[in-house]
Amino acid sequence: MSDQLPIPFLPDIIIEPLVRLALAEDFGRGGDITTDAVIPAATRMRAVIGAREGGVAAGYDAAWLALRMVDPDAMWTTLVQEGMAFEKGAALVRIEGSARSVLMAERVMLNFVGPLSGVATLTSKFVAEAKGTSAKITCTRKTTPGFRALEKRAVRLGGGVNHRLGLDDAILIKDNHIAAAGGVAAALKRARTAVGHLRAIEIEVDGLDQLREALPFRPDAVLLDNMSTAMLVEAVGIVGDIAKTEASGGVRLETVKAIAQTGVDYISAGALTHSAVNLDVGLDFEG
Repeated sequence: MSDQLPIPFLPDIIIEPLVRLALAEDFGRGGDITTDAVIPAATRMRAVIGAREGGVAAGYDAAWLALRMVDPDAMWTTLVQEGMAFEKGAALVRIEGSARSVLMAERVMLNFVGPLSGVATLTSKFVAEAKGTSAKITCTRKTTPGFRALEKRAVRLGGGVNHRLGLDDAILIKDNHIAAAGGVAAALKRARTAVGHLRAIEIEVDGLDQLREALPFRPDAVLLDNMSTAMLVEAVGIVGDIAKTEASGGVRLETVKAIAQTGVDYISAGALTHSAVNLDVGLDFEG
């Protein structure tokens, strides 16, 4: 039995501005004129969010909030838990309530569940490729503007872990920081002076000479950027237990297994969020 707790919904206060914006964008100036014209106000409806293809479920927190913002009395019943794999044809969620409300919220709900399930699904594929190694799959800040918290959560639902949520989480000294600061040593000295004991420091290196220069300053992690697998193996050996190692740069589903086998602790892939394909889901009428 796993000791890992379920990944909770994001608090409404975090995602409400995004959900409100999505609803307002869809409602425009006059609301859902089709539904208002065609569906009597007293009509009730039961429907499911159904999967047109297999994948891993995500995005329920924003979708459910969208439904509640349209109609607080609508009912939501989860049939496939987030983070769980499902097959084509699966019913993920059952929704019951005013037909007008369900139809008004339909597209916005699907616009959250589809893309975020796509992120979780792609992440699960990367995680599967790294199975049997100690490497953890992590995301980057290459996220859809406004969707970062949701996409980062979807990565976790797919079995990955999160990198920084933003610039204020931890210090990550990248190549341009090194160049502007005057070198690896200068950047690390200033970073160590500037932050308290609870702030992690990671530095990006693109060669073994830079790596050796960084290690005496004992960074918490080193980002091994665009290195070949042979170089990654050598870098892991040089680092030992001084710092955590993270491989990054052009990581693809086809290459992640070989990277994981080099012994790195983490593999960061922007593809998890910027290249995930929307999972095909739809709202299917039940009665």
